[in-house]
Formats: sequence, structure tokens, C-alpha cells
Amino acid sequence: MSESATFHLRPARREDSAVILALIRELAEYEKLANEVVATEADIARELFGAHPHAEAVIAECAGEAVGFALFFHNFSTFLGRPGLYLEDLFVKPAWRGRGCGKLLLAHLAQLALERGCGRLEWAVLDWNTPAIRFYEGLGAKIISEWKINRLSGEALRALAQTARDH
Repeated sequence: MSESATFHLRPARREDSAVILALIRELAEYEKLANEVVATEADIARELFGAHPHAEAVIAECAGEAVGFALFFHNFSTFLGRPGLYLEDLFVKPAWRGRGCGKLLLAHLAQLALERGCGRLEWAVLDWNTPAIRFYEGLGAKIISEWKINRLSGEALRALAQTARDH
């Protein structure tokens, strides 16, 4: 594989569901979260390409091989009064890093955000992932350390939902 690579980006299609899931699993391995991946190929196909898609994905290819992806969805900023794009996952296979693929994927999302009238593009990064943090800062991203992500899932999500049913 050459040092300079030509990447081709394309919107993911239903038939990419297995490839997307494989990339998600590789990302989870890198993030030391492999045990948390419970998604199936059918889940990916349904949620990204079903009647009511909840997210979109872009596949990065080089010489016909899927080497990375970005998975994103719309959110909304009440302060801006405009939609935004939220990048859920960005992953480039280790052998392809440092060749511009990640930057191309993010640039594509930035362009998409502007075309769609979005006021911002946001994502989270694990605090120990210093290579990614340096990469993002190099692109001009601002790391917002004063905000903390909150998450309800599993039993905690069910318990809170039960409160609404009991009310």
C-alpha cells in the first residue's frame, strides 16, 4: 500500500450493513469497549436504511476496500435555532491512518452540515484518546471540557420510564 492514498467517499447503502458493523466492532476494540457492542447486522440495516432511518453513514474506500466510516445523525440547537450534525462514530482502520482519510470524512460532514443549514458539527472523544484529540484540535475543533455527557440506558432507562407510566 502506498503512502499517499486516494480515498473515495460514498453514502452507505443497505448492502453495507455487514461492513458497517465490522467497522463498529473494530472501533469498539480500539476504544476498549468491545463487550458493549450488541448491535446486529439486522439492527444496522433497519435503523440506517429502514422506513424511518435514525442515522446515516459514509463509507471511505481505497482501491475498492472499505477503510473507514463516519456515522452521524441530526440534532437540534435551541440556542442557534438550527439543526446540527452529531458524529456518533468516526473510524479509520489503523493501517490507513495518517493518510488523510479521517480529515476527508470530517470535511465531508462539515460540507454536508453547511449544505443542510446546520449551525454546527459535534462529537465526543474519549479523554484518553490523545491522538484523536490532537487530530481534532488540529482541525480547529474546540474540546468543551466543562460539559459532561449524561446517559441513561438499560435498567436506569427503564426505571425512569416507569416513573412516567406511574404518574
